[in-house]
Amino acid sequence: MSKITLIFLFGFFTMSFYAQQTRVKGSVKDGLSFEPIEGITITIEGTDLYLLSDTLGEFLFDKSLPLGEQMLKIHKTGYISKRFPIVIDEGKTVNITDITLDRDASDTGDLFIITLSDDELNDDTSGADNISGLLASSLDIFQRTAAFEFSSSFFRVRGLDSNNSSILINGIEMNKVYNGRPQWSNWGGINDVLRNQELTTGLTPSNYNFGGVLGTTNINVRASEARPGSRITYSSSNRSYTNRIMGTYISGLLKNNWAYMVSVARRWGNEGYQDATHYNSNSFFTSIEKKVNDKHSLNLTAIYTPNRRGKSSPNTQEIYDLKDIKYNEYWGYQDGEKRNSRIKEVNEPIIMLNHYWTLNTKTKLNTNIGYQFGKLGNSRLDYNGTDLIDGFPQGGGTNPSPTYYQKLPSYFERNFPDNLGNAYKALKVFQDEGQIDWTAMYHANINNAKSGGNAIYALYEDRVDDSQITINMILSKDINDNMMLNTGINYKALKSENFAQVIDLLGASTYLDIDGFATTVNQAQNDLLNPNRIVGEGDTFKYHYSIFANERSAYTQAQFTYNKMDFYISGSIKNTTYQREGLYKNGGFPDSSLGRGDELTFTGFGGKVGFTYKLTGKHVLDVNAGYISRAPFIKNTFSNSRENHNVTPNISEENIVSVDASYIFRSPIVKAKLTGYYTKISDASEISFFFADGIGGDNTAFVQEILQGISKKHIGVELGVEAQVTPTIKLKGAAAIGQFTYDNNPNLFLSTEPDHEALAAGFVDGFKDFGQSKLKDYKLASGPQNGYSIGFEYRDPDYWWFGATANFFANTYIDVSPLIRSSNFNADFDGNVFNDYDEDLARALLKQERFDDYMSVNLVGGKSLKVGKYYVGFFASINNLLDEVYKTGGFEQGRNANYRELRDDQALNTPVFGSKYWYGRGITYFLNLNVRF
Repeated sequence: MSKITLIFLFGFFTMSFYAQQTRVKGSVKDGLSFEPIEGITITIEGTDLYLLSDTLGEFLFDKSLPLGEQMLKIHKTGYISKRFPIVIDEGKTVNITDITLDRDASDTGDLFIITLSDDELNDDTSGADNISGLLASSLDIFQRTAAFEFSSSFFRVRGLDSNNSSILINGIEMNKVYNGRPQWSNWGGINDVLRNQELTTGLTPSNYNFGGVLGTTNINVRASEARPGSRITYSSSNRSYTNRIMGTYISGLLKNNWAYMVSVARRWGNEGYQDATHYNSNSFFTSIEKKVNDKHSLNLTAIYTPNRRGKSSPNTQEIYDLKDIKYNEYWGYQDGEKRNSRIKEVNEPIIMLNHYWTLNTKTKLNTNIGYQFGKLGNSRLDYNGTDLIDGFPQGGGTNPSPTYYQKLPSYFERNFPDNLGNAYKALKVFQDEGQIDWTAMYHANINNAKSGGNAIYALYEDRVDDSQITINMILSKDINDNMMLNTGINYKALKSENFAQVIDLLGASTYLDIDGFATTVNQAQNDLLNPNRIVGEGDTFKYHYSIFANERSAYTQAQFTYNKMDFYISGSIKNTTYQREGLYKNGGFPDSSLGRGDELTFTGFGGKVGFTYKLTGKHVLDVNAGYISRAPFIKNTFSNSRENHNVTPNISEENIVSVDASYIFRSPIVKAKLTGYYTKISDASEISFFFADGIGGDNTAFVQEILQGISKKHIGVELGVEAQVTPTIKLKGAAAIGQFTYDNNPNLFLSTEPDHEALAAGFVDGFKDFGQSKLKDYKLASGPQNGYSIGFEYRDPDYWWFGATANFFANTYIDVSPLIRSSNFNADFDGNVFNDYDEDLARALLKQERFDDYMSVNLVGGKSLKVGKYYVGFFASINNLLDEVYKTGGFEQGRNANYRELRDDQALNTPVFGSKYWYGRGITYFLNLNVRF
């Protein structure tokens, strides 16, 4: 009885103590999702008192509080601040719960969509779309830095391609079956309706799919869950487009249980940072939702963002030295206007229907149907137009490229060293002109047509017309307070029609559809069913085939949440089939080009586990591990799908093993995360196309280079730190230190047209096995392998802000040529080693080029204000303030395929076939003004 009495008295005095204590407490939630917001800065104005909200969005002041009327300020980057008048009385508690903050449109949370352009995200050659974690400004300082600071240097998170992440809109995956990458421009320009995003990084579980080793981003465009209001935005830049205007209206959920949102935008510019890179894009978006009752809701979404842009070229160092880093070889003047021969056009509408079913308070079922169709085109010049003379094609033009090697000074220096006047003439012509001569091509075609001939030059487009349907169901169930189950099934069917189409015959009216490089009449036929076919503008020619792909997949995962530990386990299975149907009977491959080829089937499995252990409120340990096997992408499955059914030898599923561990520290002032990771990709394949000298001795051929059985290793650490040193000043830093290498010597095969030259080079039926390519320990060309950032932000109570960062990049490497690291490199025509082969010189020739380290300084700032009923936001950024000149990537040309060819070329100060590079942009700016009402 005495113990009970003591306990009662202790509890009574304890309650009395707390009842008499002076406190201010509350909680803060997101105004859109109503989820708690961690890291909110709460300040009692006029004092030094401030603190940050915890993981539940809660805060508590209980020491040294001023009495009387006070002003409480609630602030966080990315949200519109609020101020609350309160009265603090001694011995009493001020309780403000469920405060809501709305997101601030002027904040840098939108910065990625604003500043990163299609040409950065969809580069066709360098694979520069490999920035992951970009779609959301996550709480992770490292992810934000990778998105906003490192991206302009084509930095890849963990050195991995974007096909290792999943991008979804309303639960429907947007990654392309062809290469696994998202086609960002399919939803470009509609920033305002893309704000509601859920991001998971790495292997951490997503509620929508199994995901990849770089995580999942789901963009929620449900009309009822977007914040109501209207917004008009104008932007100006000198990066890709020069102007953008956008208007958006969101109704919110109306009284009749309907909701809708509409957004339209236009981006345009005659020229971006590179010469003649014009930009023309329109964007249309609508989403309509009907909440049928408390259990059912239907949402219909349509996205249409047609866009055209002029592409820019990679160039050798010789070209950049003669011109500058803005030089672009793809254009020339026509009638006084710049005309670009390489235009990328994307026109692929998306339609989605989503059904949301709340079965009960613990169970939800989401069913989605998506359909995407349209075209993707890339134009280029053809200069092989011929006429039939005595039954055999003859003619053809000179290469119209101003950087064609026989037009450059280096060519004359190598081949005519005793007459350097020719080199000087070539130099002056290139410096004074150095662009495509459209007029000369028109004259050549018109003159040939007058004598009864066909076009010598033509502008055509490589077209991909896709139609794809996706159906999935996602079930989420709260089993109990500690366990949640997610499971889903998915079906995807694609028909991809591929062909070349004549765009412009440049003054002529006909073109002879044959292969001008073939050595026999039959091999010259692109379609033996229509020999010597004459085509005109708008006609299909060269190649025509379809790829059929089907994916069937399922996944399930369980997530467990406890006071000290959270953990999850997830598994997936995916069945993938590919089949090629040739619509032309190619003369080089008459038995393996027409009709349907064999159906290829791949089955992939995935499993991942992870846990988060909360050592204390400040110290957290997070560990994830996963295994994924996946089908090879279409791009790397068929060795030359334009001409035949042939498949990459020994093709199989790719296998990925990945593990990461993070230590997370969180205090009211400092947040830090340190992550170590290891990822290995094995059994991968890659296919390249180029013209090579020195195949099997001294033979030349246009080849398909097939690299099979590739292993790659990615290891490194990531660090992100931010410190709120005062309520207005934040310091931040990040570091990515990685090593990304080939981890084996993969197998190398070449295929080509089965002609006499191929036979002389040792090809059998157009195919040759070169054994292993000695690539082990060479660095992967994945952008800077090391990146560092340090900076600060100042946010004034009067709603203006300013920030600056200095970013350092190191260990960027050239993409090496596998062919010159194979047995072909040192072998003469008889298969023996060259008699003049020098191992020391060969080692020097094969050393991988590392680019210079560099620094980039970026400035950013903005202002928010309220004018009457309007909210006005202004944002400005300057990238590369010091106008640093640096290489972001490049590749070795495979033209010099053996030791002698490479040795003789590299002996020159300016090699004829030197590596080609991309340079980063100089100083660029972006301005954004938006009005919200």
